[in-house]
Amino acid sequence: MQTEIETYSDKLLGFTLPARNARARVVRLDTVVKDVLSAHDYPAPITHLLSEALVLGALMGGLMKGDEAQLTMQAQTQAGVVSLLVCDYRGGTMRGYADFDEEALAGLGANPSLSALFGEGYLAVTFETGGGRRYQGIVPLEGETLAEACETYFVQSEQVPTLIKVASRSGPDVQIAAGLLIQHLADGEEGRERLHVRLDHPDWEHVVTMASTISHDELVDSNLSLEALAWRLFHEEEEVRVQPGAELKRGCRCSAEYYETVIARFPEAEQAAMRDEDGRIVVDCAFCSKAFELQI
Repeated sequence: MQTEIETYSDKLLGFTLPARNARARVVRLDTVVKDVLSAHDYPAPITHLLSEALVLGALMGGLMKGDEAQLTMQAQTQAGVVSLLVCDYRGGTMRGYADFDEEALAGLGANPSLSALFGEGYLAVTFETGGGRRYQGIVPLEGETLAEACETYFVQSEQVPTLIKVASRSGPDVQIAAGLLIQHLADGEEGRERLHVRLDHPDWEHVVTMASTISHDELVDSNLSLEALAWRLFHEEEEVRVQPGAELKRGCRCSAEYYETVIARFPEAEQAAMRDEDGRIVVDCAFCSKAFELQI
């Protein structure tokens, strides 16, 4: 594995292990996660949760091809402390938002579990691949982390063995989140068994063993390139093929023009009910925390 320019933060890196029929994505978010979190004054548990969601969004979104392809990940519950967590990825542009009960959250302590935050919630993962093609999988929010829930999604909805590792580091001057996603792909040659029907395939067991050695500190080490990280894990393989991915940035697709188009579809009576005492219709974007005064 040889690369001229190494990748450190806010850019995806893909790599494959041809001899093991495996593909991977690895990412470290720095500016992106800071920019998304800056839209709201989130408490520490929500900061951690949303940081993990952004990493997962980048890893899974990075599996798609095409600038118009979009991934949306939404965790939701009717009776949990966090009522909504949403993150989406489109062509390297990301955004995310969490809605929660601040008073109930304060009663959970410093490190609440996923079940404490969501109760009996669910995770919906939606892939829009362009040309009107859209598919979605919904799984229970079970496990210790969002990453485990995403692993369940891939196994149940796509029958693709998947391992995901996520880490984050927060402090007064630092906000970094990173992760690794690696999958065992189906062997499509005619007459041969499709690998995804065997979660105990020896090649996959080997890949899991090696990938699981990655540490929290390695993932969030901003001085360690993502290429070096992949090489540390799999330098004994016959070949590691590196595939540079998209540059990542925060980007909200909200605009006054967009909201005006949406509101214009409502009957006049409903538009009147939306106006404030000064006769204005003002829409707040939850993602970027901006208010738009509409000219309608």
